[in-house]
Amino acid sequence: MISEHIFDNTEIAFSLKSDSELERAYFLFKMISIEPLVKIGTAATNFAIKAHLPIEGLIRSTVFDHFCGGVNEVDCLPVIDKMFDKGVSSVLDYSVEGKENDKEFDAAMTTTLKIMDFAKEKKSMPIAVFKPTGFGRLKLFEKIGNGDVLTDKEKEEWQKVVNRFDAICKRGKEHDIEVLIDAEESWMQDASDALVRDMMQKYNTEKPIVFNTLQMYRTDRLDFLKAEHQLAKEKGYFMGFKLVRGAYLEKENERAKEKGYPTPMCKSKLETDTNFDNAVSYILENLNDISLFIGSHNEESSYAAMNLMAKMGLKINDERVWFGQLYGMSDHISFNLASKGYNVAKYIPFGPVKDVMPYLIRRAEENTSVAGQTGRELALLTKEKQRRKLL
Repeated sequence: MISEHIFDNTEIAFSLKSDSELERAYFLFKMISIEPLVKIGTAATNFAIKAHLPIEGLIRSTVFDHFCGGVNEVDCLPVIDKMFDKGVSSVLDYSVEGKENDKEFDAAMTTTLKIMDFAKEKKSMPIAVFKPTGFGRLKLFEKIGNGDVLTDKEKEEWQKVVNRFDAICKRGKEHDIEVLIDAEESWMQDASDALVRDMMQKYNTEKPIVFNTLQMYRTDRLDFLKAEHQLAKEKGYFMGFKLVRGAYLEKENERAKEKGYPTPMCKSKLETDTNFDNAVSYILENLNDISLFIGSHNEESSYAAMNLMAKMGLKINDERVWFGQLYGMSDHISFNLASKGYNVAKYIPFGPVKDVMPYLIRRAEENTSVAGQTGRELALLTKEKQRRKLL
């Protein structure tokens, strides 16, 4: 059994944080722990950005610098290099959301390709990522997923989306960089899944390059994983999956209620956790066909995966298994895992401050709603402050 205390080492967890950065992190999580404050702060920030008030400096020096690597990829380099010194790799994530036109979609694709060219020479960046709705309209994904008839203009528009996906996956194969494709709302996911499946079949011929993402708060994802595995075995290609719990719970439940269909969400956190751990087990048992990226801030799930790897006699640095967390969160998991030799990567969001705000707001809301997440961060930061005699 893996010792259930390795995540308690705060000296390793916060080794990259100066005293002032530690104080800032403590202050931020303290603020995030107060739910009404998050709601007021979110509304005020949205208003200030829309009204073009000069608040970028304030956002940049607080929440942005804690959760993001910078405004462009070069800006992120000091963070990438410092983390790699501690054995933690980086996944640069161009976190610009909610765009609606070809110009913006092409810009997102170009930025992602640029990151991959940038990463080709850097051992610290073995993985790339993109969001489907960064490359095409959500409504278009939804229409295709529903099987609706497309107009000629929409067919042309969809072909551009396919081409953008293809350009990234092709570059991944050329540079030997894994490509993680994010999951989003359930009502757009069917079209994205079908497109990612096509990319896997095309580019995962020798090993997994293209990874789909499964949000395990959905009740149907474990069955989906098994069905996709059978298909890949029949057709002779490899698979890659990133597993996460999911980030759109309230939105999903509200829409299901509003439109009168059964929610696709698990009924409880326990059910989601069980679903997640079962999917991890399934993939670890089928590692010859499927590679795994465990995107989790949950300590129990991390221990369960580590114990299962040990039980199966897998090397802790088996290249088919990665653990990942978001930059600015769960450093106690990331850096302690890396110190033991596991493959660990941090997602580092970047982009213009105002464009990254929807991402930052979601992070704040997620930390507020996930029971125990913020409390755990605060307890560890307090412990490290005591160790450094800052209290």
